[in-house]
Amino acid sequence: MRILVVGGSGLIGAHVVDVLRERGHAATTVARTARPGVDHVLDVGSASADELRPLLAGQDGVVYATRTDEQRPLPRPIYPAFRRDNVEPVVRLFTAARQEGLTRGVVMGSYYTYVDRLHPQWRLPARHTYIRCRVEQAREGRAAAGPDLPVAVLELPFVFGRAGDRLPNWAGPLDRWARSRTPLVAPAGGTAAASARSVAEIAVDALEQASGADIPVADENLTWNDMVGRIAEAVGRRRRVTRLPAAAVKASLRLGGALQALGGKESGIDPSHLADLLLAELFIEPTTGRSLGPALHQTFADDGRQGQDRRTAR
Repeated sequence: MRILVVGGSGLIGAHVVDVLRERGHAATTVARTARPGVDHVLDVGSASADELRPLLAGQDGVVYATRTDEQRPLPRPIYPAFRRDNVEPVVRLFTAARQEGLTRGVVMGSYYTYVDRLHPQWRLPARHTYIRCRVEQAREGRAAAGPDLPVAVLELPFVFGRAGDRLPNWAGPLDRWARSRTPLVAPAGGTAAASARSVAEIAVDALEQASGADIPVADENLTWNDMVGRIAEAVGRRRRVTRLPAAAVKASLRLGGALQALGGKESGIDPSHLADLLLAELFIEPTTGRSLGPALHQTFADDGRQGQDRRTAR
């Protein structure tokens, strides 16, 4: 197959490119900035369908592997900005892909859409702009693609791993916390997690099968206590993790939501309703049979050694 990977220099996109080439497929990459391995520099987030068509010409499929930071606060109302970042680029991309006759596609989505299907009574799209836009992204992207271009949506939880100097965007703060003298605390509840390599393999499987399914992805399920403890171990600090009372979690997040509102801002995941997600076990039946350990260690231990080297050099 010939596959265009949008966001091909990012953590997940780079692994998708690797897996495609390992299996004998041709991968072309597009990204916002010029980096080694990037074939085309284009901001797909603002490109029109007509600007995208030359990149898609001659391709069999396309992978959309860019993301938006759901936690960044923006001036209210944030829905237009989140829709502009999450939904509209996918609609334009798959409109152009349909016009060029592509036959398969993959979107890197969020496991919140999976959780929303399981628990519609939680009203997640109504409470969280990010989740609303993820639901719209899948629905409207598929509508733009049409019936002859199946689009698989990979519903991704926390993703661990490394691609060159690319790490998960949340890894830095957790790494610094685990290395600090600050007490390690964790609430009840937990999350599914996967390695970037596992995500890439499942993405390429979906392309090879021309799947149009919603595909939840997980290597393991971790309680927050387990995740924090394993991160601390990965950075070389065996430390006790204290359970954070649910009442304290709820009060803190409600306060954060109130302070955001007073400042006229919102974030994609509303802090006022975040406790309901944070304290739940957002687990997925493991789909790979792979241990998360190597990817977790790679995310934190390697980065830590580089940090120590920099400090030593100074």
